[in-house]
Amino acid sequence: MELKVNSKIVYAATGGRVHEPNRPLVVLVHGAGLDHTVWALQSRWLAFHGFNVVAVDLPSHGHTPGTCLTDIGAMADWIGAVVTSLDLGAACLIGHSMGALVALETAARFSKQVASLTLIGAAAAMPVHPDLLAQAQANHHDAIDMVNLWGFGAAAGLGGSASPGLWMTGVGERLLERGKPGVLYTDLAACNAYQGALAAAQSLEIPVLLVSGSADVMTPLRGARALAEACRQARVVVVEGAGHMLMSERPYDVQAALGSHLKMGARAA
Repeated sequence: MELKVNSKIVYAATGGRVHEPNRPLVVLVHGAGLDHTVWALQSRWLAFHGFNVVAVDLPSHGHTPGTCLTDIGAMADWIGAVVTSLDLGAACLIGHSMGALVALETAARFSKQVASLTLIGAAAAMPVHPDLLAQAQANHHDAIDMVNLWGFGAAAGLGGSASPGLWMTGVGERLLERGKPGVLYTDLAACNAYQGALAAAQSLEIPVLLVSGSADVMTPLRGARALAEACRQARVVVVEGAGHMLMSERPYDVQAALGSHLKMGARAA
């Protein structure tokens, strides 16, 4: 679907269902260099389990045109504007990696517009290795290789995708490759510079769920626990053996955690 936010076009996926006024709203925010397709399984599952789903493409990502936003605060203001434009009530925000930081900051800035928060692959700080930043700034393919190598747990390299016929690491690489030049670097630099996670977490008065892979080397579990400790109402779900790309590696574990958090029951897709 296409939305108009501040007179500009925004693309979002709905999980295959038309929005209904009496259903709660879920807004999903993707990570660095990615787009709405990372939520393919979760967005459809949520849409067919009672929610209005909006899995957005951030500006200059996926099908949303425009200039890439350069910091987490600007992205949070943009998500706040998306929620307002939908006019479907307060949103349950779900973010992955950079999108988790954006969702967290959005919840802090727009508290009346956010009903709950789910942070997947998140940490209190998300520093980016200087070599990765340098290669991303140069638009070198090594940056994509680094993100893909570090992003998936070891088991993903052996196959066994929960989505029939899909190659997890191959799909991840192609998704990063189709990003516009400069987008991955801009996103990574925004993560590297953001220092507001703990302050944002401390300001929240809503339920917060953190879902983390035990084998995540990009946002290690200790960072998720530190973020949870800063929240008033937080719960951490650890997916054993999973890496950073939890939605692809272990989609049904993610859906079960979402179901419990969103009071839906952990029903299978």
